[in-house]
Amino acid sequence: MDAAINPIPGSPLGHTGVLAGRPLDEWNDAYAKVENYFNALRIRNKTLLGRMVLRVLERAMLRAPAEPALSATQLAVEEMDRLVNDWFADVLQIPPERRDQTLSTRGRLALLLADMPGKWQDQFLRPGPWPNEFVSAMRESYLRAGPDFQLSRMSPRPFDLGPLATLTQLGKLPYLRMALIWTLFILLLILVFKLTHS
Repeated sequence: MDAAINPIPGSPLGHTGVLAGRPLDEWNDAYAKVENYFNALRIRNKTLLGRMVLRVLERAMLRAPAEPALSATQLAVEEMDRLVNDWFADVLQIPPERRDQTLSTRGRLALLLADMPGKWQDQFLRPGPWPNEFVSAMRESYLRAGPDFQLSRMSPRPFDLGPLATLTQLGKLPYLRMALIWTLFILLLILVFKLTHS
């Protein structure tokens, strides 16, 4: 938290309204984005939430002087993603060579399936060791989060129109038969009406 309030060494902080080379408004926007992300993961404890957001912003502020082309929000989002993915990999014991794009998605789903927000909110982004129940629940949920995605190819097939196709293939005969049946039915109804009302 100290780095978020005090100047980062080597950054031009002599100006008012500037922190780590970026305007304070940019850092406020970055704070809001990171906080919203953690809220989406259902981190409700305000103290934990504030600490996590400041941890991400501290990492972004350390990068800010060396990367002037990126906004504070971009730096914060990149650091947040890196921090969360590294934590998922540590908890799930996934070696660096097996990490891929699905780690983030499946890791977030595993958090929710393992009910991290309800049972183990204080374990999120905390360095290990973690409780065995938490690690087991996360690993089991990660495996349940879905198999690896595979690309598949769908070839077009002709439409099956069912009985409608059969009727059209027989020509006009079914329609003629149907019209004849309906005509006989209507004549029968007229006959019954005349007999009962005369």
